[in-house]
Amino acid sequence: MNSPDDSSKAVLIAGPTASGKSALALALAQKNGGVVINTDSMQVYRDLRIITARPTPEEEAQVPHRLYGHVDAAVNFSAGSWVSDAARMLAEACAQRALPIFVGGSGLYFKALTRGLSAVPPIPPAIREAVRARLERDGVEALHAQLGQRDPVSAERLKPRDRTRIARALEVVEATGRSLTDWHRDGLPPLLPPGTFRALFLEPDRDALYARIDARFDAMLKAGALEEVAALAARRLDPLLPAMKAHGVPALIRHLNGEITLEEAAIIGRADTRHYAKRQFTWFRHQLPEFEWVRPEAAEGSPQTVLPGRS
Repeated sequence: MNSPDDSSKAVLIAGPTASGKSALALALAQKNGGVVINTDSMQVYRDLRIITARPTPEEEAQVPHRLYGHVDAAVNFSAGSWVSDAARMLAEACAQRALPIFVGGSGLYFKALTRGLSAVPPIPPAIREAVRARLERDGVEALHAQLGQRDPVSAERLKPRDRTRIARALEVVEATGRSLTDWHRDGLPPLLPPGTFRALFLEPDRDALYARIDARFDAMLKAGALEEVAALAARRLDPLLPAMKAHGVPALIRHLNGEITLEEAAIIGRADTRHYAKRQFTWFRHQLPEFEWVRPEAAEGSPQTVLPGRS
């Protein structure tokens, strides 16, 4: 990180949940004067440190960490909002001649970072609340039918019971008069164009990863995840908010409501997290083929190999 050219470089570390991304980012930042920038859509929420496996306060104190826990759970935080925040963090890192290390598991965030993002404007709260009220009153099928009349392309693309995405598409067309498809055609440029970063996807052994996911969920419970979710549930937020759908949260809320046992909630939470990891493998392979797939143990053994411009 000595030349002006190097100061514009960045490292992107993606991978399935529990694959060792945070440990690699921390090691790389320690050795190269880097700043770790969160690229995970759930770790932005301050209410969810334990259940989202955010870096510990001790880890955060070792090197600069940015965009962790800076959003309230009541906020419907979007990829566009994250890109805006990330742009400021990238400018800050470059000004300080620090290596920006983007780490996380949210494919859409990485895609927005390297490919750009649609320029959908903020949705007025009144429209969002009206759509959510209709969703609760009339059901998802009714909203899907309405979306089919207003935005048939999106309606055809979405699964008929995908509550969150159907509501989002309907909000956009009602607020702007344009479909999501139209907005996606007129996008924002990427923060990191080709040639300005090195992108890695950590590919652990699947069986070992799933075992690690199960063990980590149990460790979260011992560390206070249930109490953390209880505090979140006490706020009685909209269940469609992203923070309310973090892996493990819905099942633990069901336990807190007396619907299922803690062990049943843990089984659901572990299974949901394993399924999410499977989807992450598939998503990155098809959506972001420019990411270089590496074994975590190889990268962790020699963190210098992930620096931009090195092999």
